[in-house]
Amino acid sequence: MKEELTVKIIAYGIREDERPYLEEWAQDQGIEVRVVRELLDEQTADLAKGYDGAVVYQQKPYSGAILDRLAANGVTNLSLRNVGVDNVDADAVKRHGFKVTNVPAYSPAAIAEFTVTRLMQLLRRTPTFDREQALGDLRWAPDIADELNTMTVGIVATGRIGRAAMKIYQGFGAKVIAYDVYHNPELEKQGIYVDTLDDLYAQADVISLHAPATKDNEKMLNDAAFAKMKPGVWILNPARGALIDTDALIRALDSGQVAGAALDVYEDEVGIFNTDFGSFASIPDERLKNLMERDNVLVSPHIAFYTRTAVKNMVQYALNNNRDLIATGHAKNEVQF
Repeated sequence: MKEELTVKIIAYGIREDERPYLEEWAQDQGIEVRVVRELLDEQTADLAKGYDGAVVYQQKPYSGAILDRLAANGVTNLSLRNVGVDNVDADAVKRHGFKVTNVPAYSPAAIAEFTVTRLMQLLRRTPTFDREQALGDLRWAPDIADELNTMTVGIVATGRIGRAAMKIYQGFGAKVIAYDVYHNPELEKQGIYVDTLDDLYAQADVISLHAPATKDNEKMLNDAAFAKMKPGVWILNPARGALIDTDALIRALDSGQVAGAALDVYEDEVGIFNTDFGSFASIPDERLKNLMERDNVLVSPHIAFYTRTAVKNMVQYALNNNRDLIATGHAKNEVQF
């Protein structure tokens, strides 16, 4: 047993699959952690009174009102169990002197493996074959497949996940090119980078998105971008829904400019993904249903990260961060606003 720290942490939005890893950590560290099933909001923020830090995870915004309330209850150490911080109100962070951490890499392999798996399903036409076989049709034609080893894959953003995906694509024998504002020195030596996104669009048979969402790249795949791509390009997005203009993607799919897409994220996914609507007809988003009904589009509800390894890391890394913020005022994964 480690020496106990006299700190108390509250953890919001804890799912049942997360709870064993939280309890394991709390017992090992000798630290009190209160488990709250509800997400952090203006009402549940009052539960933080008397605690030294909060561990959170949610897709909806950490608004100024929420952070104001959390600070009013004496908590300004905030540790996210996820990567993205674009939904955190920066003004409120600065106003109250919040210390904020994220988990920048809980399992790059999980997301990379899922992304390539979905591409292989598309290339081998398995959604079509699965549907036809369920109806008793066991014929091959006309759904002939493509091979990844004959293709050029364009990686957008070469962070941890992009590099993990790159290795898998190369393992299949694909040629890989990449674009990133910041060049990785090792990849630079290999000559993998192209100069512009337009260069990547012109060369790639497959475009694999691994960029964070920023104001600069919002809806980067739009009508103009799709027009610059090779006809019949495949689009993969396990990153952020905001990177793709959904209406433009539907138009590109209808025209055949885009051969197909695998989407683990969606620009209007908040309140839709991770919800049981009871039936397909009850899903309250017609554009999403349009995509889901296509054999050449695979939609998944933001599950690329969802492995035992990743969930354990998300929970325990966030708790480590919060403990360190409380004990020392700093943490390894502190985010600057």
